[in-house]
Amino acid sequence: MADRESDSPPSTTDDPAEGPSTTGLGGGNGPTFGDGGDTFPDPYAGYADGESASGAAGLTDSGSFAFDASVLPGPRHAATGTAVLDGSSPPDPLPGIDPATLTWTEDDWAGALLRARRAGRAYVYLNLIEQRLRAVIGAVLIPVYGPGEHPHDDGAWVLAAAGNAQNEWVERAEAVREMSRRRGYIVDPADDELIAFLTLPQLRELMVRNWWCFEPFLPDRRKLERALEEVEIGRHIVARNRVLSPDVLAQVERACLRVLAMLDGPLAERGDRRLALDAVEELFAGRYADVVGVFQDRSALQRRLPFADLVEGARGIDAMGVSLNLLCQNYSGRDLTRLGSSGCEMRLLFLNPAGDAMKQREKDEGIKKGLLSRMTTLNILHLRRIRSKLREPRRIEIRLYDEAPRFAAYLVDGDVGLIQPYLRHARGVESPAFVLRAHAAETRGLYPLFQEEFEQQWVDSKRTS
Repeated sequence: MADRESDSPPSTTDDPAEGPSTTGLGGGNGPTFGDGGDTFPDPYAGYADGESASGAAGLTDSGSFAFDASVLPGPRHAATGTAVLDGSSPPDPLPGIDPATLTWTEDDWAGALLRARRAGRAYVYLNLIEQRLRAVIGAVLIPVYGPGEHPHDDGAWVLAAAGNAQNEWVERAEAVREMSRRRGYIVDPADDELIAFLTLPQLRELMVRNWWCFEPFLPDRRKLERALEEVEIGRHIVARNRVLSPDVLAQVERACLRVLAMLDGPLAERGDRRLALDAVEELFAGRYADVVGVFQDRSALQRRLPFADLVEGARGIDAMGVSLNLLCQNYSGRDLTRLGSSGCEMRLLFLNPAGDAMKQREKDEGIKKGLLSRMTTLNILHLRRIRSKLREPRRIEIRLYDEAPRFAAYLVDGDVGLIQPYLRHARGVESPAFVLRAHAAETRGLYPLFQEEFEQQWVDSKRTS
């Protein structure tokens, strides 16, 4: 103990009787300031309280503590002499940078909004895929693995279906669900299922690991896996707000439609074509009274929504107008025959070619007398020839009305409608076009209004001879 006490470092506490200490940083009686040592001076050592300390190591007494940043150690301050950023005031802009350059231009905003619209459209498709996969996986695997001892806790069957090798991501999903419960993020009780917290790759893994359960319903495993891989590409891009090009967006949509077709079989054929309208715009149909698309003229409509996509696979078409050129001229007779043979029932209303209303319409459009009448007659004859080829000719009904035409309407399956108003001095191809999508929960939208108008005109019309 005596040796340890003798070897202890000397005390650095100043003795008042000895005056100011000159002990260096290295301890002991090392070199001090002024004799060439490496120690730092005490700038206030030779001054009493209240005396000026000007000229000592660059420090000044201004009544409060202040210092010159140029004397502080460090390469940045030594080289530039900039002030220390202590948060008391905002920093000055860096030289050469104009704050105005941080503002987006009109082109920047246009590009950002375009990317947002593409991402929104892709997200709706991806959301549909995840909902459909969860429904199919739950319907197939729950009867196999069962809900477990606690019917209200679906974690047991998901864990059993995933297998021991996948316990990690199942437990992670369970942890996310528990945190969502605590924070009140789960509003709908249907979202309180563990499978709702599985990602798209995990849902695919569940299907692949238990393919023997899905094989009776989904025969082509490789085709489904490839389609889901393409869907995952879109999910990766959308989740990270990356640029979604039109080609990639189209690829993701096609992959999603293939997955939906494989999961639903023949029932998805018509659903695919309906989705082709615009799945995002359907979400806003209720807000805008069923209107999901507005186009300046028929040409703009055809570029975005070809008429063939509108009526392909339809089970019922109600159309009224002057000549119905969209159906008779823009859709081939072969396709019309196939449509009628597949069971589609068509009710077609033409403006009477020999009536007074037709003459007035020719005058309004400023075309040669009899030209529009002959075009309408040719379209009617064209449909009669197609009707004569059908096994059940009654599937195509043709009637005439003789009133001032107010609009052209193509109503398909009680679901999608195409409306064009007739302007006084514009042809039908030059009139604006509106696309409607009926809302199941919306009874006061525009689609039922035009459907009712068609029914009234159909009752008042006359059959062709």
